[in-house]
Amino acid sequence: MKFLPTKQTHLEELDALYDLYLREGICFPSYCVPVRSYVEAEGDIRLHNLKFDSSPASIRLWNFLLSENRRLHTARAQGIKLVGTMKDLGTVPILAYAYPNTIAFYPDGTWWTPCVMELSDRLFCLADEHGIGPHLCPVRAMYSAFINKEHFPIPDQIICSTGAVCDDFSAISQRLFHLGYPLRWWEIPPRRPPDPDETKVELPNGTTVPKTHLDFVTHQFHMIAKWIEELHPGIHLTKQALQKSIHRANQVRRLINAIRDITFSAPVPPIPALEELIAEMLVIHFCSDPSECCEVLEALLQTVKARVKAGATPLDPIPKARVAVINPPADLRMMNLIEECGLRVCATDYMFTHALIEIPEDMDPFQALATVALCDPMIGHPAD
Repeated sequence: MKFLPTKQTHLEELDALYDLYLREGICFPSYCVPVRSYVEAEGDIRLHNLKFDSSPASIRLWNFLLSENRRLHTARAQGIKLVGTMKDLGTVPILAYAYPNTIAFYPDGTWWTPCVMELSDRLFCLADEHGIGPHLCPVRAMYSAFINKEHFPIPDQIICSTGAVCDDFSAISQRLFHLGYPLRWWEIPPRRPPDPDETKVELPNGTTVPKTHLDFVTHQFHMIAKWIEELHPGIHLTKQALQKSIHRANQVRRLINAIRDITFSAPVPPIPALEELIAEMLVIHFCSDPSECCEVLEALLQTVKARVKAGATPLDPIPKARVAVINPPADLRMMNLIEECGLRVCATDYMFTHALIEIPEDMDPFQALATVALCDPMIGHPAD
């Protein structure tokens, strides 16, 4: 196809473009369907109110995101083991993916579902009925999804971080435990500077912590590995397998950082803020498929590079004022509205900046994971 439109479009036109791309010979993975299908089959009615980037890479990105629950159910039917990882955002999944026939995902990602389904899912109503009301954060939707079992399949293993985690999440996950779900807990300590008499270590983000913190979290990851091994009798995790998983995770992180750097620094935005947000969110567990995640991000990166070279942007009018977005919005429409107000997103902090840091590949892999886990912005002082 000689010409690819560069613009934002609504759902109906996006599906027309999808059909056009297919007729022109552009290939999509087998999980891709017209994005409207997620409205009709799964009730994701908020999609009607969003503006989408028009590129084939964007259509693939949206399909990858929205098809996750379908793909998880298919994996379950194929006998693949599912590990539900909760709260740590970006480290435990790398451990899980070091094992064969294992998929990791975040059940707490359900916090977005009430918005995407415009409350038709009744997840908040169900949480209210169980005493988990609006005084708690939107992750309470996860609690309801475990009860009604209408979204993700129940994991074979549930691994949840505790310690320096938010009180709301801790309370909700404890309720799940008391419902009978066999949560396994590992602890992340609150990050602090080392005392003068303590041995210190420098983390990949430049901060320093007591060496005892690093030793403790490294031990926690060894413990988690033994839990996952319970799903695979006779299989013991080797350092080589974990190093391979870390290397693949770093590929994802490099792709996302390249997309961020080029998008935020280009003369005009090559992709909208909404698609950039979705791309960043893939880093925490690769949307349940690390290999396809790399392919999706590579396609988006090539689109970004081509548009920068051509001086093209999908935004009309082009936003001028540069802003940073802190914290992912519960309503995806907010990213459209920011640009409609004439603002250009040029920096983001979606509360998992540690998951964008490349993991050291020249040290013990368990310790390497621990160094990055300790960079989590939510476990230390905001000044960090």
